[in-house]
Amino acid sequence: MAEPPMQSEQERAKSKRIGALRELWPFMQPYRLMLAGALAALVTTAMVSLLLPLAARRVVDNFDVAEGALLDRYFAGALLIAGMLATGSALRYYLVTRLGERVVADIRKAVFDRMIGMSPSFFEKIMTGEVLSRITTDTTLIQSVIGSSVSIALRNALTLIGGLILLFYTSAKLTGLVLLIVPAVIVPIVVLGRRLRSLSRENQDWIASSSGSASEALLSAQTVQAYTHETASRAAFSDVTEKSFDAARKRIGVRAAMTAIVIFLVFAGIVGVLWIGATDVRQGAMTVGELVQFVIYSVIVAGGVAALTDVWGELQRAAGATERLVELLSAEDAVNDPGIAKAHDGRRHGAISFRDVVFHYPSRPGVSALDHVTLDVAPGETVALVGPSGAGKTTIIQLIQRFYDPQEGVILFDGVDLRDMTREEFRGDIALVPQDPVIFATTARENIRFGRPGATDAEVEDAAKAAAAHDFLVALPDGYDSYVGERGVMLSGGQKQRIAIARAILRDAPVLLLDEATSALDAESEHLVQKAVEGLAEGRTTIIVAHRLATVKKADRIVVFEAGRIVAQGTHDALVAEGGLYARLARLQFTEGLAAE
Repeated sequence: MAEPPMQSEQERAKSKRIGALRELWPFMQPYRLMLAGALAALVTTAMVSLLLPLAARRVVDNFDVAEGALLDRYFAGALLIAGMLATGSALRYYLVTRLGERVVADIRKAVFDRMIGMSPSFFEKIMTGEVLSRITTDTTLIQSVIGSSVSIALRNALTLIGGLILLFYTSAKLTGLVLLIVPAVIVPIVVLGRRLRSLSRENQDWIASSSGSASEALLSAQTVQAYTHETASRAAFSDVTEKSFDAARKRIGVRAAMTAIVIFLVFAGIVGVLWIGATDVRQGAMTVGELVQFVIYSVIVAGGVAALTDVWGELQRAAGATERLVELLSAEDAVNDPGIAKAHDGRRHGAISFRDVVFHYPSRPGVSALDHVTLDVAPGETVALVGPSGAGKTTIIQLIQRFYDPQEGVILFDGVDLRDMTREEFRGDIALVPQDPVIFATTARENIRFGRPGATDAEVEDAAKAAAAHDFLVALPDGYDSYVGERGVMLSGGQKQRIAIARAILRDAPVLLLDEATSALDAESEHLVQKAVEGLAEGRTTIIVAHRLATVKKADRIVVFEAGRIVAQGTHDALVAEGGLYARLARLQFTEGLAAE
């Protein structure tokens, strides 16, 4: 079977230790009082449960006592112990379960907070669906352990230790015989437990891979269906899911074998010991009540061993889940904010400078996306980037937002290296309209307001009007308050593009980045939006990436890229007169386009 993603053999060998659960302590530490209360309730209930056999012994040994009041008191005492046990157990359950839910909520938030700020290079190495699986499936395992398994383990450990002590108190001879079977019980727990740990981690890896595969296919369902790829997608998902099942089947088999071996050895030993105890009762060496007390304590001890065996498997799975979450929390990002950022007061001017920048994407280290690029964009200037696909135009847009850092050279924003500023601070002065606009599963109004969360309804509508989006938005069933579906499935490509433009207009930032912003618009909408963009660009630094040269003719300067290099700069007329790549592109789009008409 193929190795599941995100895990090497070395990592799996390293992960066989249950100590990984120590990584949960920082999340539990803020709730020390709740944890202390849960432990107090747990210890109390464990101690009270150990008193019940003593009460049972008193009752059995006093059945033939003439004074009925004494027997009544023993029964009343047993009832009181049962009431204390019930109250303590309820309190323990409440505190432990609440602690588990609270800690898991904090872990989920911490992982999401970490992931939402990771640069795109991180997601080149891991599928989004796998991250979601870790946030959901793995945290559910941890919740089960903190909210249940650890409590059960501690309670049974206490009753096991206390039961053994009271077994010695009841009959040292019989207890010594019971302890002879302990080594035989521990060996399979240790040996099979290690194998179970490895299989548990593998199972969780395949579950995450299955979630990633499903997420990718479902998010692209229309493309899958358009290319009649359903059968192949089903087969791919089925293959990953079956591998997950195979790993689970092996884990279940090992755990079942461990449970069977341990329970058989424990109860077989107890049966033999009780046979000896029954002989002692017949010979008068111990009373019937003492034997009953010993039997109950034996059951408590055996139950504790069996429960610990069962819980051990849960702890193994949770340790694997913890490791996987810690991997995300401790993941190194290629892009980080400086320890001490340079402060900036007031509105930025919007000067952008590339100084001898060399960059290649992490997934393609041998290919230069930008090759010694030097480019200066003055405040308020509109610069258009043109050239063939893959020439480096969109890379410029991504580097300005510091989604990546260049391998060589520097990028300056108002004369300050981007690496000397916090990303959140300078990105707040940038508005972006991407080629593939992102629409969220909320209302049209909130999608536009995403550009400036504090904007009023009037400001949202003004931005929509400027982006030529107002007319189609008011025509929706609930107008601006209409839900547009996941990824904007209820909208056309042009409508989504205009909402993205309205979002950028609302942001009112000094730097405007347009990456094929009008590519999905019809001619009439493009004309309207182009006018809006021209108005928006006034007084702002605007960088436009476009294949359609008609949209960039009015730019202050056109920069021509080819194979990651700047090969020409100038106005439209100057570049056409100069000849070269731009003139060839212009001839293809304008002359041949008109001839075709």
